[in-house]
Amino acid sequence: MKTDSRVKIAPSLLAADFSHLHDQIRQLETAGVEWLHLDIMDGHFVPNISFGPPVIASLRLETKLFLDTHLMIDDPDRHLQAFREAGSDCITVHQEACPHLHRTVTRIRELGAKAGVAINPATPVSTLREIAGELDLILIMSVNPGFGGQRYIPGSAEKLREARELIAKTGKHILLEIDGGIDAQTAPEAARAGANVLVAGTSVFRQGNIAKALKLLEESISRRTSEKQK
Repeated sequence: MKTDSRVKIAPSLLAADFSHLHDQIRQLETAGVEWLHLDIMDGHFVPNISFGPPVIASLRLETKLFLDTHLMIDDPDRHLQAFREAGSDCITVHQEACPHLHRTVTRIRELGAKAGVAINPATPVSTLREIAGELDLILIMSVNPGFGGQRYIPGSAEKLREARELIAKTGKHILLEIDGGIDAQTAPEAARAGANVLVAGTSVFRQGNIAKALKLLEESISRRTSEKQK
């Protein structure tokens, strides 16, 4: 999908209509989307339960989209291999759920997946200082995880800027992702603050026309980015 050359939109499957999933995935592909964001919830680390490896395995047969798998679960180490074998291309775990984070990240990479770490709104970026250089992706939560359709938390842009500075210090190419409340109003701010992967659920799947919703996001990012450069 063509937005700002640095930015990918990763639609979140959590907001999709599962009774028409085949059609909705085809619409995403036709619109030029490259990533599909998969929110995995266990009812413990977050209040809700979503889906697991069997659904991802079915998706892998359905599409070649990059499967960006976000584990909002306790004890993710027990399940890393299952998610990788199901077809996950990137596996992101929560810093708050991993007492031995370096070991977890190492295992994800050993399995052949990209490794990401997410932090909740109340968790400072500084907690990633020791692990940042080992990562492929950092995910900043701009809502408290566990529910779709929440409102973007003000101040998330500042955390993105801090994370972008941390990434720069590593000297490595690490993607910076944001998840929560991303729409045509908040996406430009997130992109300006340094995010280059924007997770969008409700604003893509719940607007009645997926292609139109994606185009609106794309145009909002491009327009605001152009305004900043003037």
